[in-house]
Amino acid sequence: MTAKPNIVVIGTGGTIAGQGKAAVNTSAYLCSVLGIDEILDAIPHAFALANLRAEQLLQTGSENFNNDHLLVIGKRVAELLARQDVDGVVVTHGTDTIEETAYFLHLTLKSSKPAVVVGAMRPPSAMSSDAALNLYDALAVAAHPSSRSMGTLVVANNEIHSARDVVKSNSFKLEAFHSPYGALGYVIEGEPRYYRRPARAHTLDTPWSVETLDVLPKVDIVYAYGALEAQAVESIAANARGLIYAGTGNGNVARHLVDMLCNAARRGVQVVRASRTGAGIVLRNGAQPDDDYGWLTVDDQVPQKARLLLTLALTSSADRRALQAVFERY
Repeated sequence: MTAKPNIVVIGTGGTIAGQGKAAVNTSAYLCSVLGIDEILDAIPHAFALANLRAEQLLQTGSENFNNDHLLVIGKRVAELLARQDVDGVVVTHGTDTIEETAYFLHLTLKSSKPAVVVGAMRPPSAMSSDAALNLYDALAVAAHPSSRSMGTLVVANNEIHSARDVVKSNSFKLEAFHSPYGALGYVIEGEPRYYRRPARAHTLDTPWSVETLDVLPKVDIVYAYGALEAQAVESIAANARGLIYAGTGNGNVARHLVDMLCNAARRGVQVVRASRTGAGIVLRNGAQPDDDYGWLTVDDQVPQKARLLLTLALTSSADRRALQAVFERY
């Protein structure tokens, strides 16, 4: 008989640890109330999947997470994956920024073992809560050998997503997560079934290791809108090493903002054109003459993930050609 894998479950809070006053409270509830042991005790059948060990690393909604929280989570996951008696790690997480933490792990963990991030749209106390099934599915994914070398995964609503692609696209529905190229696979009756693999480099094939990172460069995002003033953008760019400009359409930049962003680029701020649409490709030298202006483009990455990718890239290079190559590789 094959021995069960050893999976560590890390609790960080979020809706999956929430509690409402009544079963009908699916959107109004207290976040980050339950400990990870309480959450696991509610699904005792999960212990048939693996030998489970739980630890409470954080206890707060993921809207509060900053770069320091990412480093804390990443370093702990890396420590656990490096142990011979650990076969995979599951992180329970608030859904607000789950895609950001997962992508950070996807780029900085140096292990082929499964790392799975999971949350819930409804707290365990709510009727039709997705908390128990999402966590059960995440444990099934982490425990299965087919999940090795897939990078960090996000499990939700019976779907397995690559951390690179997945985004939260709805504020309250259970089917809140999607990937522009589709899920990697599904979880059916407690078993993952994969139908594709991530094409972009991750984990062992990136130059960044969370184990060696102590401070992350400051990269900010500006969201374009019709009345956006140059002074507001300039005040944000003044204290940043990088600026993701989430432009309209194909990363378009209003005429009255061009000179200011060009000046920022000349000062050494890495200006990156992205799109506020949430999908598609921002074509280099398409809507704007990026080579002339000294700007970068995100390829297909959404602004919040482009921020993380530029943050990591700036830890190893400030060369614009090298930075542009990063957006086209990862």
